[in-house]
Amino acid sequence: MNKQIFNKRSPILFKHFSRKGYALFACLGREVLIGMLSVATLTYAKADGISTRTYLADDSLSHEEVKLDEVVVTGSRAPLTALQSAKIVEVITREDIDRAEATTINDILKLTTGVDVRQRGSFGVQTDISINGGTFDQITILLNGVNISNPQTGHNAADFPVCIDDIERIEVLEGASARVVGSSAFSGAINIVTRCDDSSNIRVAANAGSFGTWDGNASVAIASGAWRNKVSGGYGQSDGGTQNSDFRKRQMFYQGTFSTLGLKLNWQAGAISKDYGASTFYSAKYNNQYEETRRYIASVGAELKPACKADGWLSTLTLTPTVYAHRNYDHYQLIKGMEGASAGENYHRLDVYGASLGMHFKWAAGTTALGADIRKESILSTAYGDYLAEEEYKNIHGSDRQYSRKGERTNTSLFAEHNILLGGFTLSAGLLAYYNSDINANMGVYPGIDISYRPNSNWKLYASWNEALRVPTYTDLYTSNSVQQGDVSLKPEKTSMFKIGAKYRTHGAELLVSGFYSHGKNMIDWVYETEEATKYHALNIGKIDNMGFTAEAILHLSELLPGGPLTRLKAGYAYIYQEHETDHQIYKSLYALEYLRHKFICSLDHKIWSKLSASWSLRWQQRMNGFHPYAKLDCKVMWTADNYRLYVMADNITSHRYYDIGGVKQPGIWIMAGGSIKFNL
Repeated sequence: MNKQIFNKRSPILFKHFSRKGYALFACLGREVLIGMLSVATLTYAKADGISTRTYLADDSLSHEEVKLDEVVVTGSRAPLTALQSAKIVEVITREDIDRAEATTINDILKLTTGVDVRQRGSFGVQTDISINGGTFDQITILLNGVNISNPQTGHNAADFPVCIDDIERIEVLEGASARVVGSSAFSGAINIVTRCDDSSNIRVAANAGSFGTWDGNASVAIASGAWRNKVSGGYGQSDGGTQNSDFRKRQMFYQGTFSTLGLKLNWQAGAISKDYGASTFYSAKYNNQYEETRRYIASVGAELKPACKADGWLSTLTLTPTVYAHRNYDHYQLIKGMEGASAGENYHRLDVYGASLGMHFKWAAGTTALGADIRKESILSTAYGDYLAEEEYKNIHGSDRQYSRKGERTNTSLFAEHNILLGGFTLSAGLLAYYNSDINANMGVYPGIDISYRPNSNWKLYASWNEALRVPTYTDLYTSNSVQQGDVSLKPEKTSMFKIGAKYRTHGAELLVSGFYSHGKNMIDWVYETEEATKYHALNIGKIDNMGFTAEAILHLSELLPGGPLTRLKAGYAYIYQEHETDHQIYKSLYALEYLRHKFICSLDHKIWSKLSASWSLRWQQRMNGFHPYAKLDCKVMWTADNYRLYVMADNITSHRYYDIGGVKQPGIWIMAGGSIKFNL
C-alpha cells in the first residue's frame, strides 16, 4: 500500500483566505498567493494530491474578514471580490445573522450603520428601508442578484420570499448605483444572497413568544454531483404587540444550480403571502386599516463561457443571460371589513417581467463588461393607472369587483463598464443609458466612476462619483383618496453623489470611515402644503442636498484577548445633514425630510459557559421632522452546537414605547424562544 510522503517545510502564509484546512481548495480556479509565488490552482485538484503538508501561520487579519475577501460582491458589472471591489460594499455574513437579535431580514438591517429601517409592523410585516438619507422608494432590492423591487410602492419592497435561515449573506451597497444594478438604485441597493448547500441535509427551526407569536420553517437540500437543489418554507402568526397589528405570513422558496465545464445554471422561485392589521400605517385618522399582499417570483440565469478553449480575450469571455418575472397582489381596506371603492377598498395586481444579457471579458487593458436589460411593468388596479373601456375590465379573483384601470411602461437599459486592476489599485468606470416609455424623453445617460487603492495589507482607500435617477411609482402617480393625492405629471428624481472612505484592518481590529454628498433634483415627497391641508400631495418639491458620514469599529476580542469571555465588540455612528430648496410651500413632509440625523449602534458578544453565549445590541437614533430620539436595547442568549442551536431573545428590553414612522406606535418588550436543528443526509 502506497503511503503519501509529506515534505517538511517551513510555515506558509495564505494571505487572502480563511484559516480553515480546506481554504486553498475552496478557491480553486483562482490565483493564489503563496509566500511570494503566484500560482494558478487547478480546476480539478484534490486535497490528497498535494504532497506538501502546510501549517497555517497566524496573520494580521481576522478570520471572518480574510474569508470574506474572496467573496464576489455586487459592486460592479464584472465579477470582483470584496478585496478587489472599488465600491464600498458592507457584507452582513451568516455569522452576523446568527448572533443578531433578529427574526427577520429587516431586524438585521437595523444593525447596519448607514441603513434606516422604519418599522410599521412587527416581524417585518411591513417595513420601509432606505440608505444614506434617501427614501424607501430610492433603493433597489435584489435576490441573488435579480431585481425584485416593487414599482407599485416601496412600502411592499420588504416582502421577501425567504426565511432568515435561507440566507448566506446580505450585501449593502451604499450610494447611487444605477450603472451597477439599474435605474432604481438612487441611493443604494441591498442584495440578499441565499445558500444552496454543498451537502444534502434537512433543517428545521421554530420559535414562539409574546403576544401569541409563533413561527416555524424547514428546508431540504439535495446535493448530487453537479446539481444543487434546495426548497424551504415557513409559516408565522401573531396577535401583534399593538392594537390591530395581528398578522399571518407564509413563504416558500426553491433554488437550484447546475455546474459543469464552461456552464453554470441557476434558478429560483418563491412565494410569500401576508395578511395583517395595518393599524395607522397610512393615515393616523384610521386605526383599523387592513392589508393582504401576495408575491410570486421566478428567474433563470446562466454563466456561459462559450470559447473556454480559445486563445486571447475570447478565452475569458463570459455571457450572463437572465430571464425573470414577479407578480404582486395587494388588497387594501381603509377600514377593516368595509368593502367597495367608496369605503377606501382597493385591489392591485402588478406584473414585472424582463430579460437581460451581460458579458464580460479580460484583455490587455483590463476587464470590460457590456450588456442590456429590458423590463416590462404593468399594473391592473381599481385605483391606479388609466381608465379602461368597460369591455376591457378584468375580474378580480375572490371578489365581485373588477380591475377598471391599467398602467404599463417599459424600461430599457444599456450598460458599459471597464475595470482596471493594477497591484493594489482598482478603477471601475462606466455608464447606464436608460429609457422609460412613460417619461416621453430621450434616453438618459448616467455615468459613474469608483476608485480604490490598497497601499498595503492593512489599508484600503475609496472614492466614487455616480449619477442615478428614480422613476415615480404608480402610487406616486395615481393615488387619490381622502388623505392622499398623487400627480401624473411628476418628473423623475435625479441625483449626483460623491463618496469617499477608508478601511483599516489589523490583528483583532477593523475600522471603516466614509463620507458622502448627494445633490438631488426634482425630489419627490408627500407633503401638506399649508397648515389647513387635509391631504398629502405628491410633489416634485425641488432640490435636496444630503451630506453625512459613517464610522464603524470592530474589535475581535477573541483574538486580542484569547481565552477571555468577550469575543466581539462593534460600534457605529452615522450623521446626516440636509439642506433643501423647495419650489413649493411646505408645511409638513411625510418622507423625504424625515431622515435620521443621528444613529448610533453598539453590539457586544461574549461567552457565558461552554457552548452558551450572549449577544447584546443597543441602538439610539434621532429622526428629524418632529420625532423624539429613542434608545432600544436587545439581547440574545444562545446555545450553539454543531448541528443544533437553542436561543432566547428579548427585543426592546427596557420596554420603551417609540415611533419609527407617523402615528404607528411600536410595542414594548417582546420575548421569543426557539431553536433549529440540522440533519445531514
